[in-house]
Amino acid sequence: MSGTPSTPASPPDGDDAAAGKSFRTPIGTHDLAPPESGRWVALLGTFIGLADRAGFGYLQTPIFEDIGVFARIGEGTDVVGKEMYEFFDRSDRHLALRPECTASVCRAFAQHRPTTPWKVWYQGPFFRYEAPQAGRYRQFHQIGAETLGTDDADADVEIIALAAEFFHSIGLQRVPLLVNSMGDADTRAAYGEALSTYLQQRAGDVDPEDRDKIERHPLRILDSKRAATEAVAAEAPQITDYLNAETAAHFERVREGLTALGIEHRVEPKLVRGLDYYTRTTFEFRAASLDAAQDTVCGGGRYNGLVEALGGPPTPGIGFALGIERLLLACDAEGVFDVPTQRAEVWVIDTAGGAAARDLTHELRSVGIRADRAFDDRSMRAQMRAADRSGAEIALIVGTDEIDAGTVTVRPLRRPDGGSTGMAQQTVPHADLLGTLRRIFDELNAEGGT
Repeated sequence: MSGTPSTPASPPDGDDAAAGKSFRTPIGTHDLAPPESGRWVALLGTFIGLADRAGFGYLQTPIFEDIGVFARIGEGTDVVGKEMYEFFDRSDRHLALRPECTASVCRAFAQHRPTTPWKVWYQGPFFRYEAPQAGRYRQFHQIGAETLGTDDADADVEIIALAAEFFHSIGLQRVPLLVNSMGDADTRAAYGEALSTYLQQRAGDVDPEDRDKIERHPLRILDSKRAATEAVAAEAPQITDYLNAETAAHFERVREGLTALGIEHRVEPKLVRGLDYYTRTTFEFRAASLDAAQDTVCGGGRYNGLVEALGGPPTPGIGFALGIERLLLACDAEGVFDVPTQRAEVWVIDTAGGAAARDLTHELRSVGIRADRAFDDRSMRAQMRAADRSGAEIALIVGTDEIDAGTVTVRPLRRPDGGSTGMAQQTVPHADLLGTLRRIFDELNAEGGT
């Protein structure tokens, strides 16, 4: 999307709104609503806890930047050439919605010059104009982490371990880790020449959609998911044969570290990043439960040159990004990390006009109890049905008699196995309510309830 904005004309008679058109989400986007949104919150909470313990702080960057920030990704890539949402604002600035976050992280580093090593994590929406597929949207969402300012191979291990521990924490088991090394600039130059020679000899076997890459950027041939190109790539020279002593030692240190931490991995020589700033370690976690064409749930690597390209000092970095939508598809395929139950602990039933329910739910919430109520002055029967549907363990009943006496009737609703509880209903002074609730919760917990 591009072009300078203009004042919209008045809608004609019979326009969409007047005609009562039912609007829907744009193609390639989706609403996130309860209860599924609770799953996202839990997923983020799990990642945040792991990142915090590892010393990573939260970085939030704008969802749009100067288009030059993302042009550094690579002028010949599909992301820059075909997929970016770009536009001019009212001051004629050329901007783009972010298609990924590594460039934004490096722009932030170059702008703010923080103390190194700078360890940050991020999350949020990203945008690419491409054909929507399962787990792939035009507005999609990622979680990622980056460490800038160190070339230490152990920083690579730490980043990979963060991703691996996250997958373990949400129950995913079928996500093998593939690793490789891109070497350094000399490695890429020597390998690029050998690969180019090979691909020119096999150009007729490469998918027509990929042939123009042979001259412009042969490494991107290895990223292709087209069957004919993949067959050619499978017989191509391997970049690991061109590592020098320093980069080979770095890669070996990474592998030793992963082994020491019990992180299983496999070297995949065809795993390369076709972007000019990637160096040394590159890695992917692939979900064996998903279709092979869309099985990458997390990808990352080490990069040099990007911070400098964005106005900063020479700064090495390593990081990863994982797509939330595709990750949850992998969870579904393995039957793990279900939508969490978000039910009330206490349901307040008010047959005296609603004010007591309003005040009592507020009181309970202020001390950390999940409390809810019905509205619209419903009947006692309707409120009890709502309490039962809510999954609450306890109903609190307040009528005119309770209000006059300063009491609350406490009715436990269910046993740990989901049936009606055998604990007796009781009416207690309002001042004793919290103590009574805590005793009931303790009894339920001791019996294996929630």
